[in-house]
Amino acid sequence: MKFFFKILVVFGLALGVQSCSEDKETTPPPTPRLFKYLALGDSYTYGQSVCETCRFPEQLKDSLGQYLTTADNFEIKIIAQTGWTTTNLKTAIAAQNPTNDYNLVTLLIGVNNQYQGKPFSLYEQEFPELVDIAIAKAGGNKNRVIIVSIPDYAYTPFGQGAVAISEGVYQYNAFAQAYCEANGISFVYITDITRMGLLQPELVATDGLHPSTLAYAQFVERILPVAKMTLGL
Repeated sequence: MKFFFKILVVFGLALGVQSCSEDKETTPPPTPRLFKYLALGDSYTYGQSVCETCRFPEQLKDSLGQYLTTADNFEIKIIAQTGWTTTNLKTAIAAQNPTNDYNLVTLLIGVNNQYQGKPFSLYEQEFPELVDIAIAKAGGNKNRVIIVSIPDYAYTPFGQGAVAISEGVYQYNAFAQAYCEANGISFVYITDITRMGLLQPELVATDGLHPSTLAYAQFVERILPVAKMTLGL
């Protein structure tokens, strides 16, 4: 009887080992996914005076990478240049004509309208147009679009704390935020980070005007949770 029981135990263990082995062999590999990210803007998106991988879109891509599998691919396209106004960005997007299948689109624009003294009415007209373009590039899904507030360059050695600069930036941000809230579009506020630039010089790039790599990293901390939700990560 004891001998028969031992045979059953050994046989059961063998089946268990075989079953575990079969489970491991039949576990399917992760399904490859392609994520496409389009970053639209001006010098703050281009990353003036910081390295190519230091600008916030690239840092955002790296931060999102920790939530991807080895089978996933993440592509990034940046349409941004230093000095661009809303008009310049519209023209550039039309010229490059990116596809309409992006999983994530960020838009940060307007500071050069303010800096160059363009009529505010131009921003009131073209910002909504750019938001519509961003939505179109996101496959018509506004939930894939994130608007980022404009940094306040008054708080840099260049700006010297000028109240007029801050008031101008506030006007642009207030309009953008109100528009996003009224239309159910994600708006991420990072302006307060840049208002520490005079107290924390490490937040300003070596040109004395643009955000540093560290400042962009803090931008990404704000943007990342929204981007993760947008991409379903």
